[in-house]
This record gives sequence, structure tokens and C-alpha cells, in this order.
Amino acid sequence: MRPDGEATTARTGSGRQPYSPRIQVAALIGFLVASLLVAALGGLASAANVSGWYATADKAPWSPPNGVFGPVWTVLYTAMAVAAWLVWRKRTTGTQRAMAAYGIQLVLNLAWTPTFFALYPALGTPALWLGLVFILALIAAVAVTVLYFGPVSRTAGLLLLPYVSWLVFAASLNWWAAAHN
Repeated sequence: MRPDGEATTARTGSGRQPYSPRIQVAALIGFLVASLLVAALGGLASAANVSGWYATADKAPWSPPNGVFGPVWTVLYTAMAVAAWLVWRKRTTGTQRAMAAYGIQLVLNLAWTPTFFALYPALGTPALWLGLVFILALIAAVAVTVLYFGPVSRTAGLLLLPYVSWLVFAASLNWWAAAHN
């Protein structure tokens, strides 16, 4: 151990030197920005429609007030970013596959909001059914991501479990909207 606390011979499971603290902090910020960018883009797609067609839509009886969604998604996007960062920094076998799964679920996450909210005025009910297809694919992709994250970082895998739970809940709301609008 060097006097500054850095290990002189520390290696990751892949035999590579660990990332420097500066690179790790920059990467964490990058993962947070990427997650919050996806959240912001989703917010743009939903903002006008939440007070538009969705305000008068037939919603599931178990649907929470609209004010619940923003805080919940903020926590989930933050947990997603931290989970991805925890896996990224390990640099072990399975990290690339885990990060690819993470990227796929992030793209599906980004696709769902505009499909559900923004396409409804143009396509009507078929947009809601298409949204259901996207959110079911998203649930599967996040489940695979959890399975890939877990062996690399148990904490990262656990951080994604509330996300999976919320997606299943959101899928039930999506299904109700598609079936009743």
C-alpha cells in the first residue's frame, strides 16, 4: 500500500489495474447523466400528454396520483446508474455482456415513454398496446441485466430489483390503459 492509500499491486479479476479514483468519479457522473438524460427525454414525451389525453383516460383503479411517478423514477434512474457503475468498475469476465444488457434495457426504457404517451394522439389504442409490448420487452431485458449484474456485483443486481418491480406495476397500468381506452 502506498502512503496515499493506493494499492501498488492491486489487480481486478481480469488482471487489469483498477481505474483511478478520478476516472471512477467521472464514470459515475457519466452514468448518472446518461440515466437522467433518458429520464428527461421521457419527460419531454410525456409532459404535454399527461395533462392532455392521459388526464381524461380510463386509468387502472390502482393507479397512483401523477405526482408519484417523477420521484419514483428519479430514485430508480439513480439506482440504475449506480448499479451500472458498480459493474463497469469491476472490469471482470462478464462485465461487457452485463453492460450490453444494461444498454439494451436503457434503449427500451427510452422507447416506452414516447410510444405510450406521444403516439396515442396519432395512433389511438394501438399505441398503448405497442407500449405494452415495449414494457414487457423492457421487463425481460432488465431481468437479464439483473442476472448478468449479480455475478459481477451483488449490490448492482440488488439495486435493479425495485426497478423490475416498478416495471411490472407500470406494465399492469399500461395493460389497463390499452384494454380500457
